Amino acid sequence: MQTDRQVPGRTGARLWLVVLVFGLAGQIAWVVENMYFNVFLYNTVSTDPALIATMVAASAVVATLTTLLMGALSDRLGTRKVFLTAGYILWGLSTLSFSWISVDNVQGLFPTARDVVLLTAGIVILMDCVMTFFGSAANDAAFNAYVTDVTEPKTRGRVEGVLAALPLFAMLLVFGALDPLTQSGRWQLFFILIGIVTALTGVVGIFLIPRETRRPSSEPWSQNLLHGFKPSTILGAKDLYLALLLLGIISCAAQVYMPYLIIYIQNTLGYKDYTLILATVLLGAAAVSIAAGRLIDRLGKLALYPAALLMGIAGLVAMYLARGQAAVIAAGLLMMAGSLVLTAIAAGLVKDAIPAGMAGRFQGIRMIFMVLLPMVIGPFIGSALIKQSGDVYEELGVVKQLPTAAIFLGGAAVLLVSFLPWLWLRRRAGKVMHDTEA
Repeated sequence: MQTDRQVPGRTGARLWLVVLVFGLAGQIAWVVENMYFNVFLYNTVSTDPALIATMVAASAVVATLTTLLMGALSDRLGTRKVFLTAGYILWGLSTLSFSWISVDNVQGLFPTARDVVLLTAGIVILMDCVMTFFGSAANDAAFNAYVTDVTEPKTRGRVEGVLAALPLFAMLLVFGALDPLTQSGRWQLFFILIGIVTALTGVVGIFLIPRETRRPSSEPWSQNLLHGFKPSTILGAKDLYLALLLLGIISCAAQVYMPYLIIYIQNTLGYKDYTLILATVLLGAAAVSIAAGRLIDRLGKLALYPAALLMGIAGLVAMYLARGQAAVIAAGLLMMAGSLVLTAIAAGLVKDAIPAGMAGRFQGIRMIFMVLLPMVIGPFIGSALIKQSGDVYEELGVVKQLPTAAIFLGGAAVLLVSFLPWLWLRRRAGKVMHDTEA
């Protein structure tokens, strides 16, 4: 008989350690991929926002396909640990490769290249996809399936609250400890340190993650892979796909502004030293997310959603208006806290609705809604808003485009649409409760 859970519903110390170590290390690597690769490309290669949007979209496609394939394979083989440990090691090594990439190095390798800048941008995008493959296999597929395996709905809110806060702690660590390296142009050392930390996490996991008791799935890998796309699966799990739609809209709203956030603060608002702004916003939003985790478990995910939605939209509108440092900090805190709580609620609803023993095969479906569609749609909405504004500045004779505050209004408009799937889920939950009482 297959064991669907590794531990009982109670969240033990060792499980928390696995969640924190792998969750934090993974988010540190994703901070680099989601935010610093954009800055790296913008500052050292090209300021064309279309290249940033292309890189984000390409990595999203790779992440989704990888999670589909590797998530189903982890179900088929009955292991998460191998994908976690080996994946993190290779993830770190591929991140190290960015320490070599520069326009000068590419020029030296390809002296006859007609457009060395475009070629360098292409190499950055290609290696981003390679790094994303290993990261998605390890984190998106294996780690998220592992967390689903070892938690249950009544305690999942606090776990999801912590997981939602980890990206902010990761951002804070990267900004506080390593951002000075990027500010001074020491990108090589920056990528070396990130790569080493990620790879060492995989090594630690060999000893930290408990022995698995899962058995391999009896279904063929192809069946596991295609399971989430079958009409019968979708019709039989309406709550799951509504929750996925909810998560997708929230994620799309964030991607309208997130790829350009640091560039906006640094270049549009003019805060070259943005450490205080980000530190205050990240710590405050992380604290709200962790505290909200217990509230989610106590009040219910659907009941708390409208308040979180209002907070998120208010924060985005405030960010559009904010110019002074204090105003930016207050608006950013409201915006980020709202986004984190919304994500924790939606991610928890998704995990609650995944059938037992099938966590791996549904991680790829989750990625379609949480990563692929948002990262293809969101950044191009942001890019269109930036280009429409026509805001530019000149540096060393080069005309560069400036992100506009309109990206926050764009994010708010998208986020408002999430009210519809929440309303459907709420009605379905009420109908189930009524039928049960009857």
